[in-house]
Amino acid sequence: MNMTNRDRIIIALDVQTEEEGVGLVSRLKEAVTFKVGLELFTAEGPALFRKLKALRKDIFLDLKLHDIPNTVAGAVRSGLRHGVRMMTIHASGGRTMLAKAAETCREQAEASRRPRPLLLGVTVLTSLKGPDLEEIGMAGNVTEQVLRLAGLAMTAGLDGVVCSPLEIDALRREYGRDMIIVTPGIRPRWAAAQDQKRIMTPAEAVARGADYLVIGRPITGDVSPREAFLRIVQELDQNV
Repeated sequence: MNMTNRDRIIIALDVQTEEEGVGLVSRLKEAVTFKVGLELFTAEGPALFRKLKALRKDIFLDLKLHDIPNTVAGAVRSGLRHGVRMMTIHASGGRTMLAKAAETCREQAEASRRPRPLLLGVTVLTSLKGPDLEEIGMAGNVTEQVLRLAGLAMTAGLDGVVCSPLEIDALRREYGRDMIIVTPGIRPRWAAAQDQKRIMTPAEAVARGADYLVIGRPITGDVSPREAFLRIVQELDQNV
């Protein structure tokens, strides 16, 4: 996959309003892709997409879709219509749900002649560890669960997965370069870990094989978000 280190960074717009989100995007002119998650999407809806597209930014719609197959397929169809670049689906929703989403995405892209969004299967949230999985009835070994769900996502036709950086090595050993890997839980050494438990620095994650890095507060919470973003890009350029 050919991309610059600037292209690898997905900035999480973990804010409450469109005004805050567009303000951040406007200050981050060099950044390419921005993540719209549950909080901001619930507050502002798809109207926000038009603002981001007007600023020539790519959208990573991170709603972690998990519902019956037809409902998830409908959401994917809507995301394609709004021009999002990437979307997340919970791999634990099962093969039928995942395959229906992938099929719908391909068919609608062809029919409408629009770019097809990348569909990414969410494996295990970075806020969870082994005891958390056991508590909800899943296998306690996080890596085994990530590999199981990643395999399901890939055989169902998705483009890649979302996982913590700690599972990158295992995924690359199992699947090589056949899947896109997007990793949250990325923190430069100069930033606090906050509420994520399975974390890694940007350079370490890319060296292990991550394609995209989701980074939020180390950039958006900085006094100068643009300088923080460029500092991370520079660190990647020097170390990867």
